[in-house]
Amino acid sequence: MSVQNSDKTLSRKQRLQEKQRRQLAVVDTVDKAEAKVRKAELELAVAVTEAVQVFGDEHAASEGLDMPVAAIRRFLGMAQDEAAAADTGDAPEAVDGS
Repeated sequence: MSVQNSDKTLSRKQRLQEKQRRQLAVVDTVDKAEAKVRKAELELAVAVTEAVQVFGDEHAASEGLDMPVAAIRRFLGMAQDEAAAADTGDAPEAVDGS
């Protein structure tokens, strides 16, 4: 009987290890996706900043881009925050990925 219990324990242990491995793989995938989203948002923030300069102001850019003014302001804030972080050396990653 002790052999059967040992086999069941190993089986449970193996199942737990596999479950943990899958969980860690999913967490890693989510972390990588979040990094890609952050990079894309920063690229969009730079593009929106340029659009505001080209269109003249936030409202004109909002109309030209068919984007709410609140979204324009959010991206402008992100671009300003990133520029400030880059100036102080606190930027997690440059927009171009370098």
